[in-house]
Amino acid sequence: MYEERLSRVAGAVLWTRTVGAAEGGPYRVLPDGCMDVIWCDGELIVTGPDTRAHVARTPAGARFAGLRFAPGRGPAALGVPANELRDLRVPLDAVWPGAAARRIAERIGDAADPGSALEDAVTGAVRGPGTADPLLAATAARLASGGSVAAAAAAAGLGERQLHRRSLAAFGYGPKTLARVLRLQRALELARRGTPFAEVAVAAGYADQAHLAREVKALAGVPLGELVR
Repeated sequence: MYEERLSRVAGAVLWTRTVGAAEGGPYRVLPDGCMDVIWCDGELIVTGPDTRAHVARTPAGARFAGLRFAPGRGPAALGVPANELRDLRVPLDAVWPGAAARRIAERIGDAADPGSALEDAVTGAVRGPGTADPLLAATAARLASGGSVAAAAAAAGLGERQLHRRSLAAFGYGPKTLARVLRLQRALELARRGTPFAEVAVAAGYADQAHLAREVKALAGVPLGELVR
């Protein structure tokens, strides 16, 4: 069972998952521009922003609690540039001091509500300034709504090269890659509502359905129809 809600931690969503008896095994995690802090049965990891799908494997009965930081928000809270964690899953003690990470894991493991305990622990141990760069937050919002990189750079008052350099630390990659990832998420949302794929391509900002198919395969590793099923 999977549930999520807006977190008390700024810029994050709290999610929880218990893997049912018939749900164990591999599952596909798609790139979304986000960074997560995840607790799973006593272990704490940080996931960096992905450039491609990641296939994870979990046993039946596993319990998860996670904080998913919106694009650009993770580095401000965790105190580490996003590009240092791109396409990586690392123990929390690789980002924060080991003693602090162990205390947090123990506190969550002893709690009746691991999700709320994770929120409390991260709030009390935030190592960065806690506030994302508003310029880059606005850039992420523009790209998420389908705006071009050129338009986002102009709105930010930056050249495209300047925006690329600043985006690496905030998002883990340049704005063009972030735009591709966020476009994939728009396409998936439309397709899962039952929108025909040809209409998905137009509405999500692809040149045509063939372009949609190529991009989904490149980022997700499987065709759109398989993702929807």
